[in-house]
Amino acid sequence: MTHQQLSIVHRLPQSYRWLSGFAGSRVEPIPHSAPPCENCLVALKLLSPDGDNAWPVMHTLSQALSDIEVDCSVLECEGEPCLFVNRQDEFAATCRLKNFGVAIAEPFSGYNPF
Repeated sequence: MTHQQLSIVHRLPQSYRWLSGFAGSRVEPIPHSAPPCENCLVALKLLSPDGDNAWPVMHTLSQALSDIEVDCSVLECEGEPCLFVNRQDEFAATCRLKNFGVAIAEPFSGYNPF
């Protein structure tokens, strides 16, 4: 197994779903007021590297997930490549990525005395 060094991803806060008629190729955000769905997607965005360098890295990460049979797609979202996985596969995906050498950025809400 190879490692993808110096890659950092974070989960976008929005949930997504496949755009009707475009499963696997286009997504749309799910409104916060919508009821929870069983086919929701989560998006993992690469923090480093970025720009054009992010696309080959995201395809490598996608292959790492495919190797363990986690369905995923690399699509553009917010102007950057994102890795979309089913919500129920999120923990398996992040575990595999961590084992692959990818850092997962977690939300932080610490005390700021300033």
